[in-house]
Amino acid sequence: MAFCIMSWFCMTKLTHIDDSGQARMVDVGAKNVTERIAIAEAIIDLQPETLKLILEGGHKKGDVFAVARIAGIQAAKKCSELIPLCHPLMLSSVNVDLGADTNNSQVRITSTCKLAGQTGVEMEALTAASVAALTVYDMCKAVDRGMTIHSVRLLEKAGGKSGHFKHEG
Repeated sequence: MAFCIMSWFCMTKLTHIDDSGQARMVDVGAKNVTERIAIAEAIIDLQPETLKLILEGGHKKGDVFAVARIAGIQAAKKCSELIPLCHPLMLSSVNVDLGADTNNSQVRITSTCKLAGQTGVEMEALTAASVAALTVYDMCKAVDRGMTIHSVRLLEKAGGKSGHFKHEG
């Protein structure tokens, strides 16, 4: 059985830990190639004036949403370089959508990653949403240092042996 911190408490094995407790990249070579998709999100709280500046295109650094979208796509493609035990994947699609919620003064970022492969794309979707949110922060920090990035989470995944998952929150 793989090493598990507080093993008397763990219900499942940690797949990135071998039997001697060492970190490892999971061998996915014997897994079937299946269509896989993952959707993640991140939310940014910001001042109403900052959101208005973004939406009206008045930001002197340029189109904040366009730059954040490109950053998120690039981040998904670089995920295995950022997260040590992630497999490099041949993504077939990465979409990053940014939407403004003016009532709550928030930006909601949703990323969707797809591929046909032997391992899932959850980390790529989470990385895309996170980096897009960080890019919004970076572009707007001069006018709003109090922004908060939160609720980075996997919303849904499908494909592979573990099947379909949908966040219930």
